[in-house]
Amino acid sequence: MSEESATPDLVELSRRLVEAGNRHDFDAVMSFYAPDAVWEGRASGMTFEGRTAIRGFWEDWFASYEELRLEQEEGLALGNGLVFAVIMQMARLVGSTGYVRYRHALVAIWVEGLIELVTFYTDIDEARAAAERLAEERG
Repeated sequence: MSEESATPDLVELSRRLVEAGNRHDFDAVMSFYAPDAVWEGRASGMTFEGRTAIRGFWEDWFASYEELRLEQEEGLALGNGLVFAVIMQMARLVGSTGYVRYRHALVAIWVEGLIELVTFYTDIDEARAAAERLAEERG
């Protein structure tokens, strides 16, 4: 008889977060974040602290586009609550007929099934290296 793990599958939770965003279900999106979570943009220097600020970021991000779809292309659990993910964004800006495809990466720290910190990277290789360093530090 096998026992199911009490540890959540963080890659699957990350995928569900992306799906909630695609539905524009921002209540569901926020349910993945700890109350005092931090979202930081590596290239932009923007930081959002707490669910209210992070929700505002998500809402503003999606409002910029007539159409926006996110797809988690890669997800990797590195242990100790650390997840590396590559996301493809396919979108059409408001008032535009052209579509853009944009890949970015996220490094997230999950604690007790909630995101405490997520760092957004425009450079996937930089994100992967940062995730590997962080995994070593947390290991």
